[in-house]
Amino acid sequence: MLKDLFFKLNNKVNDKKEPGVFESNESIITKCPNCKKILYSKELYKRLNVCSNCDHHLMITSTERMDALLDEDSGTALFEGITSLNPLEFPNYESKLEKDREKTGLNEAVIVHEGTIDGSPAVIAIMDPRFRMGSMGSAVGEKLARAFNHATEKRMPVVVFTASGGARMQEGIISLMQMAKVSVAVEKHNNAGLLYIAYMTNPTTGGVSASFASVGDINLAEKGALIGFAGRRVIEETIKEKLPDDFQTAEFLLKHGQLDEVVDRRNMRDYLSRILMMHSEVK
Repeated sequence: MLKDLFFKLNNKVNDKKEPGVFESNESIITKCPNCKKILYSKELYKRLNVCSNCDHHLMITSTERMDALLDEDSGTALFEGITSLNPLEFPNYESKLEKDREKTGLNEAVIVHEGTIDGSPAVIAIMDPRFRMGSMGSAVGEKLARAFNHATEKRMPVVVFTASGGARMQEGIISLMQMAKVSVAVEKHNNAGLLYIAYMTNPTTGGVSASFASVGDINLAEKGALIGFAGRRVIEETIKEKLPDDFQTAEFLLKHGQLDEVVDRRNMRDYLSRILMMHSEVK
C-alpha cells in the first residue's frame, strides 16, 4: 500500500550505530510538513529529523534525542518507576494514560538519564510530546524535581529539554503545584553553584514555559520552536492588536533577549559538549 511508504512519527528505531545516527526498517519516505518535499527516511534519521531542503525540525522522540546526545553505554535511566495516578478521579484518565504508554513505550512524558556527553557528566531530562502532549502532571514534576535533587547531591549539571502543552488539566491544582516544586529544586541546584541548561523545543507552552523552562543559567532553543504561555489568539483578543508573524518562535525570543542562542538540532551535542566542558568542576 502507498501509505506504507510514508514515515510514521511513532516508529521504533534500530539500535544506535553511532551518536546521532539512526536507521528505520518500517518506512521508506517521509513528507516534510513545512516544504512538502519527499525525503528518504533513512537519510532523515541521519539528520536527526531535520529536513535537508528547508531545515525544518520534525518531531524527534525523547529516546532518539537521548541516544543522539549521550556517549555510547554511558547512560543510566533514573526514576523510571514514577507514574501518574488519577487523584481527581477524572473520567477515562487512566485509560488514556495506558494508551499513551502502549503507543510510546514510556511511563510518563519525561525521561531522565545520568550520563556523559563527550566525557562531560550531566543529568539530562527530555520531555516527549507524544505522551499527553508532554503535559506536566504530578509524575512529570516529581521526576524533574528528583533529577535536580540528584544532580545537586552529586554536584552535576542538569540539561532539560522541554516539549510541553503545559499543565495537565486532568490533575488540576496538583499539576499546577509542580511549577513551584520543580522551581524550588532548580533554586537549590543553583544555590549549590551548579549549572542548569534549559533547552526549549517545539512546543514549550503554558506552565512549563512559565516556570523551569525559562530559568536556566543558559537558555537555548531549537530552530523554529513555538515558545510561549498563552496562545496567539488569546493575546490578540486581550491587547486588541495583531501580533508579528514570528511571534512566540525561538527566533523572535532570541531577537528580544529572552534566549541565549537558537541551536540547530544537528549541532546540539557539540554545542552542549562545549558548554559542559567550559563549566566543568576541577576535580
